[in-house]
Amino acid sequence: MKKYFSIGEAAKAVHTTSETLRHYDRIGLVKPSKKDEWTNYRYYTEQDIVRLNTVRALQLMDLPLQEIKKVLEYDDLEKIVNFLAQAEKKADEKIAALQYSKSKIQLAKADYERKLKGQQHFNSTFLKDYPERVILLSDTLEVPTLDNLWNYLSHFYDKVTPALKDQFSFEDLAGIYTENGLKRLFAVCVRYTEIDGLKVLPKGKYLCAGCTERNREQVLSEVMRMARTKYGAEPTFTVQFIVVSGILHWNYEVQVYVDG
Repeated sequence: MKKYFSIGEAAKAVHTTSETLRHYDRIGLVKPSKKDEWTNYRYYTEQDIVRLNTVRALQLMDLPLQEIKKVLEYDDLEKIVNFLAQAEKKADEKIAALQYSKSKIQLAKADYERKLKGQQHFNSTFLKDYPERVILLSDTLEVPTLDNLWNYLSHFYDKVTPALKDQFSFEDLAGIYTENGLKRLFAVCVRYTEIDGLKVLPKGKYLCAGCTERNREQVLSEVMRMARTKYGAEPTFTVQFIVVSGILHWNYEVQVYVDG
């Protein structure tokens, strides 16, 4: 005996509404196998639900209902199979594109979570252990600007000779390195080989604090003072990492080495 489903049950099975199924019926896309002549209630079979699921899947491929109707009315089953095979291929491409987009969203989310974590330390000093880091200093850039931050890492790739470019890669970070009164922007190396301009930031504890452009010098002086008085350190260099706080806006995280 054939099993029938009410319009509500069929709608639930294909994750849509009863009104959508009524619309499909009106335009002749998917008609219920049975309709009560007295109540006008619609009843669907399992085969109807297969057809409904096919329609819903094709709609997700941005196909108009009239085109879907035309395909499902083909008399040639081979044509239907070929069409659905092409639709499956497009679905795979769409899934791959969405997965790629998702991976980019996850990277952006992780980046902003890192920045948010940095902001939680803003306006207070804190100690943080860092591994050894190797940075490449700019020959010319001293302070960040909208122009040089827009395509920041290209400046450092251009500094490397063409023969050595494949041996270098950088983190998506920017900062200012200061030593003996010399101030230069830098990039953090992920992969590198020995060239002029490399500096090693030693492994160990760094006294850190967040600041803005307006109070950066004041905060830096205070962190240096604390490094000397509280930790007995005599820092020979400072680093100030640029922390993007919004579109075209940035703050800083001052880092002063206090202990290996």
